[in-house]
Amino acid sequence: MPISLENGGRASVARAPWRDPAAHWKSIADATASVDAPVAVLHADAVRFNAHDIVRRASGKPVRIASKSLRVRSVIEALLELDGFAGVLAYTLPEALWLSETIDDVVVGYPTADRGALERLATSPRGAARVTVMIDSVEHLDLIDSVRAPAERETIRVCLELDASWRSRGPLGTVGVHRSPLHEPHELETVARAVVDRPGFSLVGIMSYEAQIAGVADRAGRRAYNATVAFMQNRSMAELLDRRGAAVERVRRIADLEFVNGGGTGSLERTTQDPSITEVAAGSGVFAGHLFDGYGHFAPAPAAAFGLTVVRRPEADVATVLGGGFVASGPPGPDRLPSPVWPAGLEYIPRESAGEVQTPLRGGAARSLRIGDRVWFRHTKSGELSERVDRFHWLDAAEDGIVRVTDDLPTYRGEGRSFV
Repeated sequence: MPISLENGGRASVARAPWRDPAAHWKSIADATASVDAPVAVLHADAVRFNAHDIVRRASGKPVRIASKSLRVRSVIEALLELDGFAGVLAYTLPEALWLSETIDDVVVGYPTADRGALERLATSPRGAARVTVMIDSVEHLDLIDSVRAPAERETIRVCLELDASWRSRGPLGTVGVHRSPLHEPHELETVARAVVDRPGFSLVGIMSYEAQIAGVADRAGRRAYNATVAFMQNRSMAELLDRRGAAVERVRRIADLEFVNGGGTGSLERTTQDPSITEVAAGSGVFAGHLFDGYGHFAPAPAAAFGLTVVRRPEADVATVLGGGFVASGPPGPDRLPSPVWPAGLEYIPRESAGEVQTPLRGGAARSLRIGDRVWFRHTKSGELSERVDRFHWLDAAEDGIVRVTDDLPTYRGEGRSFV
């Protein structure tokens, strides 16, 4: 039976079991005691709270679901049943084609060079009507034409990506991620004209993701660091509002755009205020990896977690679990490691850290752990955990208040899919 995310606002806030960590983690451990590790869980109340909070923060603008940050099809489909969510932002074309079997609006968030997938898109009336590809250069158009000529294929829906990074004149230099080469309004307009003038393509959207705002925590360091981040984000957003607005205005003169997408979970309040934006993107805030613990303007509930089993006791204050090296993508550092959250007081041994095969943990709590006991972790990010497990156990509280496993939700991996 499909899961439901309705009644996730005030009801989930009222229960908010995660605010009592001892009781919260005990209920999760009790509910999954018979499940062998690694065991991944999604707490229903926390997922519902996060989903409704994202809609609230979007302030009326539709939220396109970033599938990369979930990678659980049943959760994506449940979100689309909620008012406030509309469409999916996929991360590869093969994934988008798969999702489009049941979802009628899928934008691919990154350009593709997958010739096989392009061939399938070009020859599928349903896929071509439901899937929009991302481009940032005329070369992408050339590649698509080389797979199948315009006269021999369906019309390909196209979205342009505007670079949202901030090119600071000071010591910070360029801040953001290296995505699109289209930074200036005239550069976006030039490629937009190429799309409009070229047979076999339809320009329907613009995307502009401000990673330096959405993906950078503003309360993750000491006061000086936080002040620097705040300065960067304020200046960057002010610059982007003017530049993005001008770029969108230019393109709208030559194309009837269906959407202009921007933002992410970490920047919803700022992005939704941009009048050039018609929709925002979010996904990672639904599962809420511990990366978001360092954000000051919102506090999502810890919805996703995974448990590993103690298999060794090499020292009195050390307990070793099997596995654990679920390291997140991004710049290498301690913040990319899973966070051991229960029992409280456990920490990594610096020279070993989180290992692929085993992870030793030190601390006072380790003294009471025994072989077979479970340690609970939160991943740094959200969707990346889905690549490590084949299913999430859906934990929901019945009328008696007891949390139980009420469903098993396969990840992409559990459905036999791996897209990158």
